[in-house]
Amino acid sequence: MVDLGIHHRTTYRYRQPVELGPHRLMLRPREARDLRLRSSDITVTPDATVTWASDVAGNAVATVTFATPSNTLVIDSAAQVELSAAAYPVFDIAASASSFPFRYSDDEWTDLGGLTVRQYPDGDRLQNWAQGFVAGYPTDTLSLLKDINAGVGARVTYEAREDEGTQSPSQTLSSGLGSCRDLATLFVEAVRSLGFGARAVSGYLHDPTRRMLGSADAGSTHAWSEVYLPGAGWVTFDPTNGRVGGANLIPVAVARDIRQAMPVTGSFIGPADALLDMSVAVEVHD
Repeated sequence: MVDLGIHHRTTYRYRQPVELGPHRLMLRPREARDLRLRSSDITVTPDATVTWASDVAGNAVATVTFATPSNTLVIDSAAQVELSAAAYPVFDIAASASSFPFRYSDDEWTDLGGLTVRQYPDGDRLQNWAQGFVAGYPTDTLSLLKDINAGVGARVTYEAREDEGTQSPSQTLSSGLGSCRDLATLFVEAVRSLGFGARAVSGYLHDPTRRMLGSADAGSTHAWSEVYLPGAGWVTFDPTNGRVGGANLIPVAVARDIRQAMPVTGSFIGPADALLDMSVAVEVHD
């Protein structure tokens, strides 16, 4: 078990005071069996009203509303967590799902719903690429998923990308370049094309060694994936680093599409060129 502190600050600067629209924040770490949230606090400048709710996936979502114009917006999130995810986990996959292909139960299929449906239709290209990892019928389920996870990293070179948005899997395969959210999306869509239920995860990467991809200093925002396997539940895959399991990862939000799990979204009313700059600083420390 490791005790971690997370400090995440987002700062917007404008040329003149602007009217700030409601902002949606997904910054509160998501509690799980191997992650305990000890404290979480969000402060906003200028003064604002913060209300909390849970979305359809059970993520904590804060909505921030402002009463006065401002030329600066600072969103400061501080949290403390206990992370106990094993570095080398053992997954107790149900016998019925240990070999691919397998069939989810009727209840599982209904509940997984949109998490089994591809969000970026591109014909057969992605499915054919994913099918290339199937060694035979039947084949070991976990080995297949590990091979696809490693295959994403082998096919795509990681690059930090500051611009907004997520590439489609076809774009990522064609360019051979992508950010962590692009690689996570490619993995999710690839396994969905084979019939798995999968979701994207947004959160933080804790890497005191500074050797993992996507790590800035000792921490960074990060995106990865989870696949539902009967018996084992949601199994974590980080295609950016070719790793399996939740060690080093602090989830904040899970979503059908990574675009639904952005840490900060919002708007302002003012001249089109009013935004001077935006900066994000993240620190994850023992």
